[in-house]
Amino acid sequence: MADQYARTPAGAGPPMLPSIRWDEPPEGPVLVLLDQTRLPAEESELVCTDVPALVRAIMALAVRGAPLLGIAGAYGVALAAVRGFDVEDAAERLAGARPTAVNLGYGVRRARDAYRAAVDKGADPEQAGAAALAEARRLHREDAEASAQMAAFGLTLLDELLPGGGHRILTHCNTGALVSGGEGTAFAVALSAHRAGRLRRLWVDETRPLLQGARLTAYEAARNGMAYTLLTDNAAGSLFAAGEVDAVLIGADRIAADGSVANKVGSYPLAVLARYHHVPFVVVAPTTTIDLDTPDGASIEVEQRPGQEVTEFTAPRTAVAGVEAGGGMPVAPLGTQAFNPAFDVTPPELVTAIVTEYGALSPVTGDGIAELCVRSRQGNDELMG
Repeated sequence: MADQYARTPAGAGPPMLPSIRWDEPPEGPVLVLLDQTRLPAEESELVCTDVPALVRAIMALAVRGAPLLGIAGAYGVALAAVRGFDVEDAAERLAGARPTAVNLGYGVRRARDAYRAAVDKGADPEQAGAAALAEARRLHREDAEASAQMAAFGLTLLDELLPGGGHRILTHCNTGALVSGGEGTAFAVALSAHRAGRLRRLWVDETRPLLQGARLTAYEAARNGMAYTLLTDNAAGSLFAAGEVDAVLIGADRIAADGSVANKVGSYPLAVLARYHHVPFVVVAPTTTIDLDTPDGASIEVEQRPGQEVTEFTAPRTAVAGVEAGGGMPVAPLGTQAFNPAFDVTPPELVTAIVTEYGALSPVTGDGIAELCVRSRQGNDELMG
């Protein structure tokens, strides 16, 4: 089950609660999530005591973002193992919770394989559970380190592409500390530019239909004292035409072997606008987001979300006058059908560069993607050795 506790008003300053943490109260180990569906109105935690509760949290977007989903998947397997549940069943349920986000399955496999290896060596259930938990914690640390490295490489790339500083960056969806074990992916680069005194303006797409930009990116930007402006998704073209965008920075939920990038729906139109207006379009993602088993963009499975997310305006989980907390306010006639893909796919020829913890790749090609994966494996082997 999942229970909520630790409500606090959201305000200025550093995030009061971590996005994800493992806790061991007297009644048994739990996985604790910052409930992103309640932001920015309040910071509230969800306590997951079993995998079904975590799966529901993932599907409801209480926890979201490719790197953080990988961490959540690994901790979910560890939770099942430590509490004595069926680990294989838990792994299968978790891996299928959000099909486009490749990191989720990656994290699940990391912890499951650690559990299996311990069992094969004769470990008892407690020892095998400890092995799964250790692997989840290792992945958590690795992601924090990758975030810092991407921020550094991304800022260097921005300074090369845009000499002189004063960067005006447009971003889409949410790619900060709320999606990462560290400070994020694309947002972490913008944050580094801000700290270096080289961010002039962060343009924040509201990101329809669930407003992850308005609710979450604006929340993180405000907490970090960044100069930011919120815009509707369909205002981005006017912004480009006015010459107000120097670069587009987005994250990714899956990068195919040819360099095609799946990200929150609305990313592909920004790539087209950027190309027309000669503006760099940069993807920032860890190498764990690359899936060499997916050959190209057409092979990426795109998650379809419920139509009511489009036909209704969903109130935050905190009550809004006249609308039940978490309920929907109809904005379309009853019976209206909705097209609601969670992601779209940007082809590699529209991507200026992909920034990873192993550096920036430009131009984006299949050979370059393969080389990044080789460097990633070598780096992991060095860590394990």
